[in-house]
Amino acid sequence: MAKIKVAVLFGGASSEHEISLISAHTVLLNIPKDKYDVFCIGITKKGHWLYYPGEYDDIKTGKWEYNTDCCTAVLSPDALHRGFIVMGSDGAFLRKADVIFPVLHGMNGEDGSVQGLCRLAGLPCVGCDMTSSAACMDKTVTHKILEFAGIRTAPFIELRRFSLKNTDGIIEDVKTKLGFPVYVKPACAGSSVGVSRAENADELRAAIKIAFAHGEKVLVEKEIIGKEVECAVLGNGNDVIASVPGQITPAEKFYDYDAKYKLGTSVLDIPAKISEQQMNELRETAKKAYIACGCSGMARVDFFACEDGLVLNEINTIPGFTSISMYPKLMENMGIPIGALIDKLIQLAFCSDNN
Repeated sequence: MAKIKVAVLFGGASSEHEISLISAHTVLLNIPKDKYDVFCIGITKKGHWLYYPGEYDDIKTGKWEYNTDCCTAVLSPDALHRGFIVMGSDGAFLRKADVIFPVLHGMNGEDGSVQGLCRLAGLPCVGCDMTSSAACMDKTVTHKILEFAGIRTAPFIELRRFSLKNTDGIIEDVKTKLGFPVYVKPACAGSSVGVSRAENADELRAAIKIAFAHGEKVLVEKEIIGKEVECAVLGNGNDVIASVPGQITPAEKFYDYDAKYKLGTSVLDIPAKISEQQMNELRETAKKAYIACGCSGMARVDFFACEDGLVLNEINTIPGFTSISMYPKLMENMGIPIGALIDKLIQLAFCSDNN
């Protein structure tokens, strides 16, 4: 029986490029080789797509793109091709694929752009489709969908770049509607990139400037005091499972990029240190949010577990697959080791109504 041809995409023109390399290395080491014929397509920070035939270990270090055997590759939008046009030294050839596995974090990978390209190419794509990826990537859109679904989120104010013409008005709005302290976030970036905490007007001005360096839309959220708890969701349609949640105790003031990936000193507890009642409510709410946003395949749903109830923070449609990432750890706790998890995700891509 012929093996299924899987194209793993990694890197990307994103502020989370380096984390994608580490996640992809984990996926490539653990994908069942007896079932899948795997090849790699790396995307540089400048957005150059390369067919990469080298060693997996050179991916996580970033050496991969200097491999002399790399050559330009383009995912053909022609559904008859069903694969990549690779431009080698001896001319172009077609490298067919049965399914695309995007191990891409942040913009230009987790935001629906690659998922839309896969749809044009007529190829199943692991994880959420174009619409749900875009909706979950944009935190303001996520807020509005969840609010409509009756799921509690943090009070927020949405800012556009033209808002900067009236910064004093923004500050007054924040004082009146939210109060300090607040968190200021790029609306369309992941892994807490560009996120700042502001306790006063001066800090808010600086935080807004930092956030707008990462996009055209910014979210200002009221600070929520609670335990940071995450739930892994797996499945398609209404047939989904939600893991026992895990809890994060950040190494820094909040669980920012450095606390997640550089310091490595944040504490992860599975199960989370919350009551059984709140745990059950959290799992059900995670599934409800997943379904409301039209997710498929996988997502990690992040909450604050507060004394007065749960507050949903965000939904990550391509969660990290590094050695310290919560999503695979939560699934392993559910009896699904990483190799079986990757296998399941690929099979779900073929079964999704979105593909």
